[in-house]
Amino acid sequence: MSEGKKRFFGRLVEGLTKTRNNIVSGIDSIFSGFSAIDDDFYEEIEETLIMGDIGIQTTMAIVEDLRQKVKEQHIKDPAQCKSVLIESIKNQMNLGENAYEYEHRKSVVLVIGVNGVGKTTSVGKLAGQLKDQGKKVVLAAADTFRAAAIEQLTEWANRAGVEIIAQQEGSDPAAVIYDAVAAAKSRHADVLICDTAGRLHNKKNLMEELKKINRIIDKEYPEAYRETLVVLDGTTGQNAMVQARQFMEVADITGIILTKLDGTAKGGIAVAIQSELGIPVKYVGIGEKIDDLQKFDANDFVNALFQVKQENE
Repeated sequence: MSEGKKRFFGRLVEGLTKTRNNIVSGIDSIFSGFSAIDDDFYEEIEETLIMGDIGIQTTMAIVEDLRQKVKEQHIKDPAQCKSVLIESIKNQMNLGENAYEYEHRKSVVLVIGVNGVGKTTSVGKLAGQLKDQGKKVVLAAADTFRAAAIEQLTEWANRAGVEIIAQQEGSDPAAVIYDAVAAAKSRHADVLICDTAGRLHNKKNLMEELKKINRIIDKEYPEAYRETLVVLDGTTGQNAMVQARQFMEVADITGIILTKLDGTAKGGIAVAIQSELGIPVKYVGIGEKIDDLQKFDANDFVNALFQVKQENE
């Protein structure tokens, strides 16, 4: 494991403390408190996982998988179930390879999400990381309705050392995207990242706006690879899931950025999102610094949650 990844894993372990106390300590007490594997034992596990925001559907699938494996492997001791449970949770999150194809092609990344979830900050961090990889990045400030969004993104663009295309607050987001696409093409940018408005309370407007933006990109930049990431706040638990479903109605979501995982008791939502929506969590955020947004690894996440020792530590 690389030094940077090891540091991030350490911070993830630390950041998931409240979630761990919420889920893992409860599960550990079930493993140690039961002398036999019976219906009550499974029910207690079910309850603990649901309380940890892993979600009813996902929890049922995890417990069903656990029952199956206990039967197949003739496990009699509840304490032996822990490693089986960890594997079952990992299986629920396994969506195959989380592709980051856009990094290797000329691409346009649309980032959507409601106010307050850390959307603009995530755009800035992503830009900084791509720049560090040697990519030429252009930002589009198309969240023109939120006061200070343009200012905030400009600050991140300066910090990351990338170019930003912006207009006045209240201007047409599609016009900003039009200018940004032209700039990205003329400057031979590798990635154009668009910060867009996320007014879910007015879904019809949002849908129209996203359609208009998509039409412009399709027409002006048809060769660009497309990625649409929705930013969700990990501290909101099941509410994040509701938001994700709503955004899926208005956009073709290809991945999720899950922010504020540090210090939340609801980190189990990462399991539920991948399992129930079938959309990969591509990045997780655990702090304010530019490198506090990292690619998501389901294996690392579950290991950090259960404090399983990583290889090469």
